[in-house]
Order: sequence, then structure tokens, then C-alpha cells
Amino acid sequence: MKSLTVQSVPVSAAAKDRSRWHFAVPYLFIGPSFIGLLAFLLLPALAAIVISFFDWNMLTRPKFIGLQNYVSIFHNKAALQAMLITVYYVVLNIPIQTVLAILLALLLNRRIRGMAFFRAVYVLPWLAAPVAISVVWQWIFDPTSGVLNSFLQVFGVSKQGWLSSPAEALPCVAAVNIWQWTGYNMLFFLAGLQGIPKYLYEAAELDGSGPVRTFFSITLPLLRPTTLFVLVTSVIGSFQVFDTVYVMTQGGPGTATNVYNFYIFQQGFQFFHMGYASALSVILFLVILIVTLVQMKYVGNRTTYDLS
Repeated sequence: MKSLTVQSVPVSAAAKDRSRWHFAVPYLFIGPSFIGLLAFLLLPALAAIVISFFDWNMLTRPKFIGLQNYVSIFHNKAALQAMLITVYYVVLNIPIQTVLAILLALLLNRRIRGMAFFRAVYVLPWLAAPVAISVVWQWIFDPTSGVLNSFLQVFGVSKQGWLSSPAEALPCVAAVNIWQWTGYNMLFFLAGLQGIPKYLYEAAELDGSGPVRTFFSITLPLLRPTTLFVLVTSVIGSFQVFDTVYVMTQGGPGTATNVYNFYIFQQGFQFFHMGYASALSVILFLVILIVTLVQMKYVGNRTTYDLS
């Protein structure tokens, strides 16, 4: 029997260079995004954590004060009130926005002529700049010359001071956010609906299941991953609301719309309490993290139907 011999083939320098180049190509593509993430997200976040332990007005030398900024937050009624206002805003915004997005997705998940046009129309508010949208809606809510009051007067409703009323200002801000983001979230629910197997609906129809029961037994459980994504991103965005409040109400009337992010802006860039503002930001991050973990625990379980 002849013995087999294995000869090693020398790898040329050019082949080695080519291999190294192919290995480096992916990092060249992700490099700009990674640098942006590092420079504009990770490093500022670490800087905020460090600054939160100092008393600093951006003019004088920072003075280390330990946890004093965090202690001050929990003894400051204005900070606690701003958090409560933000929670109220989230409660106003998220349920209505999510339900409307699901209903729109159900309506647009049909093979009807011209349906693509309506899908695009509902997404248009999300494409507009939040500041521009806020300016337009500020004019709509204007108590004297606003379109909304003029329309309601046709039905005999007296003029309302929408943005000047402590009871109505925050719901108005939430309504603008709902109008802007419902169509965007509808796209995710629409994608989720189109990923549900059709044979499940056919089997349910053969079993005599009606539309309502089919929705709660098949559609809604299988939309759970999409619902989790929409809820997490929407809640995070709602806790961070700023631009709409800044343009439309400036936190007023009084403190009716003084949400947490606007309060951070005031402390940091109006009163120059940068250490205190950084501590407020860290607290907001922890609150959002806890809320996100709770959502993942109670909404994140996937539902599957295996008919094999």
C-alpha cells in the first residue's frame, strides 16, 4: 500500500495581505457608525454620570460633592412633580397611540386598490420635523384665531384656551405626539400582521370563530413581539419628550407641561446647574431602564401556534 504524503503549500505574501484586507473590510464599514456611537452617545453618557457627582456651573471649576445632587432630587418637589407629569403624559399617550396604530394596521392590511397611497399618507406626519409640526399645531390650538376653535364654534361650542388651560395643555401636547407617531407605529403592526400565516385564519374560520375572537385568540398573541418593540420604543420616546413642549408651551401654563426632560433643560442650560441636571439625566435613564425591563418581562413572551 502506498503511503499518502501531505505537502504544505506556502502562502504568498499577496494572499496574506488579501486575507487581512477581507478581514478588515467589515470594520471599515462599521467604523463611522461606531465612532459616532462612541463620540455622541457612550462618552457623553459616561461624562453625565461623572458630572453628576460634582457641583458645576460651566464657568467655575467643578467641585466634588458626592451623592448630594441625587439627595437633592428626592427632596425637591419640582423634580418629583416633573416626573409625575411625565408619567401622566406617558399614560395619556401610549395606550391611545398603540390602539390606533393596531386599528390602522388592521384597516390597511387589505388588498384594496389604492391602499398603498393611504399607507404613505398616514406615515407623512412622522416624516415632518417635530418643531415644524409643533408650530402648526400651536396655531391650530390658538384660542382666538385657531382652526380648532373656529371649527367647534360651528357646533355651538365656546372657545377653549387649549394651551393656556392647565387641564388641557398636556393632553393637547399628547394629542400632537399621537398624531405624529401613530402612522409610524402602524407600519410595524402592518408588517407583523403580514407575517402571520394565513392558514391560522382559515382554520379559525372553519371552526366558526368570529372576527373579535379571532383577533384576541390569534392576531393579538402573534403580534406580541411587534407590540413589545412598539411599546418599548414609544415609552422611551415619551419619557424623553422635549421639542413639542419647548415650542408649544415652554412648560406652562405654570408647571402643567413641565415634563422631566424640559426640567433637565432648565436646570442645565437656564440655571447652569450642570451637576444637578446630569444627576436628573441618570435618574431618567434608570427609570426608563426599569420600565423597559418590566415591559420585556410581561410582554416579551412569544406566542406560537404549531399545527404540525
